[in-house]
Amino acid sequence: MEKLRILVVEDDHEQRGLIVQILSSESFVIDSADCVEAAIVRIKQSPPDIVFSDWKLGQLTGMDLLNYVQREYPDTGFIIATAYGTISHAVDAMQLGADDYLTKPYQRQALMLSINKVAQALSLKRQNKRLTDELSEQKALVGLVGKAPCMQQVYDRLTRIGSTDVTVLIGGESGTGKELAARALHQLSPRQHQAFIAINCGAIPESLAEAELFGAEKGAFTGANTDKVGKIEASNQGTLFLDEIGELPLLQQSKLLRFLQEGTINRLGSHKDIQLDVRVIAATHKDLAEEVAQGRFREDLYYRLNVVPINMPALRERQEDIGQLIEHFTRLHSKNYQLPAPTLSTQAKKRMLDYAWPGNVRELANRIERFVLLGDEQELCEGLQPMASSNADFMFNLPEQGIQWESIEKSCLMQALSKFNGNKTKAAQFLGLSYKAFLYRLEKYQVQ
Repeated sequence: MEKLRILVVEDDHEQRGLIVQILSSESFVIDSADCVEAAIVRIKQSPPDIVFSDWKLGQLTGMDLLNYVQREYPDTGFIIATAYGTISHAVDAMQLGADDYLTKPYQRQALMLSINKVAQALSLKRQNKRLTDELSEQKALVGLVGKAPCMQQVYDRLTRIGSTDVTVLIGGESGTGKELAARALHQLSPRQHQAFIAINCGAIPESLAEAELFGAEKGAFTGANTDKVGKIEASNQGTLFLDEIGELPLLQQSKLLRFLQEGTINRLGSHKDIQLDVRVIAATHKDLAEEVAQGRFREDLYYRLNVVPINMPALRERQEDIGQLIEHFTRLHSKNYQLPAPTLSTQAKKRMLDYAWPGNVRELANRIERFVLLGDEQELCEGLQPMASSNADFMFNLPEQGIQWESIEKSCLMQALSKFNGNKTKAAQFLGLSYKAFLYRLEKYQVQ
């Protein structure tokens, strides 16, 4: 409040001087004007936190100034002073958005009470706006960026199941935001104020996987000098996110299945059951159905995890979101590094819109972060080849006699499956199709 900027608008020279003297003695930063026109000039030059204005100001009134402030500077506090017997003016001003009024003549104490009341209201308003902005940013950070139809489907699922404890399996390529979706589910749930524990199953050495997940008693293995709380136990009352679940060793898959079925775990070296309340969200870039068929993933665990599947679309499947994501990450990284947001040329934007983004949203975010830091547009666009160029060698002219399109499409599907030993996810990526579109075509042509 000591640095609060106040503009005093009063056409009476002596009265204006007295008000300025009173407020200056309270360590406020004071400016003044003798008419509405001069006040507007002052506001444009240096917007105040609070305007204290008389009602009658020559040909114009404090109401005219209030209308201007409400329209151009809606977050500015406004106090109006009216003459004795004109309380209707004050009522009109309050209805139009004034924060407070004083009736002349008023004492110093009444003036300060009014200023402090509006200052406190202004502080609360700004705090509320800051919290609202932070919440909006938090929503964006948990993946709520993009308006493409495929993303709208993701949002719909997140909203529908966020408040439940249902187990969720999130699929999608690397960099599509699977962990962000998991965090969104956590934030939408009653567990949002409890722990969110994320663990990458592919990054745990197999020899340590059991202790890392389920914990270990002191002396359970060499080097276990104290009891160890596993990730599952640490997630009690909260959410456990198992990233790259397809990499979990078969032995730990069996123990995880028991936990999902019974809600209990045993620490390594102990036979005592520990009852836990944990919501489990898993994610993978692999085709788990294919992993089951190959004997690398337990079928019963797959069905336990896949209660509600969510597929995070690749960035190339929602190209209409690229522009919005560029703006989002530019704004985010500029704020994080306290740097001015750089401007992209039209040519650079076009190259980014035409690129296939094999690294998905993560690749885009990394490039924008580097661009914000270095401001080098040439480096930003380095290697961004249009999607069509990757298939340039396969362009051909249609023969005069025409073609049998369905035969060619079926042949492409079969060749892609053969090339990747039946891996449908990789075959779909190779053909530039979404996984769902690829499965539809396999069913259409009865390709196994």
